[in-house]
Amino acid sequence: MSQDDDILAIAREGFLDEARDMLRQFEQALLAMEQDPGDAEAMNSAFRAAHTVKGTAGLFGFDAVVSFTHEVESLLESMRSGELPLTDEAMALLLRGRDQMERLLAEIGQDSHDPDVAQTSLTLGEALRGLRARSGGDAAPADKPGAVAQPAQAESDVRPASAAGGVWHISLRMGVDALRNGLDPISFIRYLDSLGEVRAIHTVTETIPDLAALDPESCFLGFEIRLASQADRATIEGVFEFMLDDCSLMVLAPEAASADYERLLDARAPEGDARDSLLAAWQSLAGPGAAPFIDRREQVPERRANEPERRTGTKERRGGEETRFIRVRADKLDHLIDLIGELVIASSGAQMVARNEHSPTFGEAAQRINDLVQEARDGALGLRMMPIGETFSRFQRVVRDVSKQLAKDVELAISGGDTEMDKQMVETIADPLMHLVRNSLDHGLETPDERRAAGKPEQGRICLNAYHESGSVVLEVSDDGRGLNRDRILAKATERGLVEADAELDEEQVYQLIFMPGFSTAEQVTNLSGRGVGMDVVKRNVEALRGHIRVSSREGQGATIQIRLPLTLAIIDGFLTSVGGVSYVLPLELVAECLEVPLECQNNPERVAGHFDLRGEVLPYLDIGRFYRHTSAGGARRSLVLVRDGATRVGLIVDRLHGEHQTVIKPLGQVFQDIKGLAGSTILGSGEVALILDVPALLDLATARLSGGAGARAHAVKAASLH
Repeated sequence: MSQDDDILAIAREGFLDEARDMLRQFEQALLAMEQDPGDAEAMNSAFRAAHTVKGTAGLFGFDAVVSFTHEVESLLESMRSGELPLTDEAMALLLRGRDQMERLLAEIGQDSHDPDVAQTSLTLGEALRGLRARSGGDAAPADKPGAVAQPAQAESDVRPASAAGGVWHISLRMGVDALRNGLDPISFIRYLDSLGEVRAIHTVTETIPDLAALDPESCFLGFEIRLASQADRATIEGVFEFMLDDCSLMVLAPEAASADYERLLDARAPEGDARDSLLAAWQSLAGPGAAPFIDRREQVPERRANEPERRTGTKERRGGEETRFIRVRADKLDHLIDLIGELVIASSGAQMVARNEHSPTFGEAAQRINDLVQEARDGALGLRMMPIGETFSRFQRVVRDVSKQLAKDVELAISGGDTEMDKQMVETIADPLMHLVRNSLDHGLETPDERRAAGKPEQGRICLNAYHESGSVVLEVSDDGRGLNRDRILAKATERGLVEADAELDEEQVYQLIFMPGFSTAEQVTNLSGRGVGMDVVKRNVEALRGHIRVSSREGQGATIQIRLPLTLAIIDGFLTSVGGVSYVLPLELVAECLEVPLECQNNPERVAGHFDLRGEVLPYLDIGRFYRHTSAGGARRSLVLVRDGATRVGLIVDRLHGEHQTVIKPLGQVFQDIKGLAGSTILGSGEVALILDVPALLDLATARLSGGAGARAHAVKAASLH
């Protein structure tokens, strides 16, 4: 692949990334319009998004995208002008149009194209034009069946200039570095044909140097263009929006007077032969018999409203919000995180050597390096953090479509959208959240008639919430529907042999049964749910992120599914302990305090778990050494680490405390991946391997292993075999 091909490929990827962002903005604006048809800003936002996709696609020559998006844009323009009301049919077509735009973008760069996608563009385009025609708006003639899609043209393409609003004059001067920055002036000029008819072009070549001094990578061209179009100034200038840093643009409206052209001439060629040459070029653009552009008898007044606006790319104009962001390849960011992780391990080793050498100077230098590494770690991890709100907002379309399919009236409420998570987790958790939302729509919420009979508002409500708690990210999906039926779940589980008939399970254990593979209480299978697949995948995906699911419900009032995830998957602040010669790391944010082992724990040396009194509060404890069958430390003073799991506090008994430790999380080997209670491993400064405890999973495992009763033990064995 040549260097030019590489540049084009990078530019194309940039276009596709921006187009996907615009599609998300487009969809959100459409949904806002549906909720409030009078929201003019939502209408303008949808129009801008569609126009941006069409414009950038035109610059790259993606004609299929341009042609179809123009139809969508035209329908929106009819709505903006008041010619077409916002009806359910129009909204359905616009949302289908959004999906079709996404399919067309997905075909960019592929060797072959799906004929069904092209046919859908023709069919849906006809539907869009037909709706405009029935509503009294102007519409282009429908494409003939089997015709090849052509680049879209605005309405001014098929009208005389007098009907199209007149002839605009565009004066463009390219910057020297335009070509180096990947800009093709001809592609921008060619795109003007989508706004109207380019009547004439004069290429300004006076600034081109002699051949000996010519740099082939520099641009010395200018253009004077006559464009017949009904578009407004903002639309015409918007064509050149992406190159304003590398050009000087001046636009004169059709009604511009001679004085306006005089000022343009002063700006482009103040004196000498260049001035006469430019004036002659303008006259040749207009053709023989046309009125002169400049009437020397006319007095030049102060600047008028239609005076040419000179637009150049400046740091002040472009130095706003958009320059604060830069796109970085994800693999480069991952490599940076890996390097920071190795720095953390090396820094830990340097501190260990400093302690062993008993050198204050060395220790001070190692501590300074450790502080800097910790700052670099926090900064690097911050680069991977992104708000969950964008993922939440995608479900607005899901709720709209599914609720209409199920004939339910549903409101989606979103809170905590600015809560930040690791980018990898945001991408991975999207599918589990999608299934939970669809499950709430299908199973959780009742129909309007059922809700009315139950004394509830006809409109159901689904809430998505996110917040930080105890060093974790908590995501909640809740609804105000019928809730979970405990007895029905337990009966189905007993019928399928998942638990014994005499099993005594608390509510949390019963609700966890819905995550068993193949488990379903649906009376009939639909295209949404009922096959017993999905919820087990949700739990498996959450656990793959070292997360955990909790379920709470009140029958007849709704249910809440809570997902608790770690802040990051790469590097954490840990608390290092050791048990029987094996090092264990606890996430520091879960550690509440460290205590000497209470007497009631010492009095039962053979017990794996029990309870102890902490300042008048009875709390459970777990002896890590006995739980994992480590060899006893033999008389050494042991300690109890009090950890939090949500609202629960549990004491973990260990042999030794080593203090805080920056922990680089390494995956467990394939042999150990299915071991419960371990989140991964890390390398200590000494080169030894330490195991990272997954505290919530460890407590669940201990509860299942130690709970009394044959039914509970059967449940634990069955769950362990399935997971």
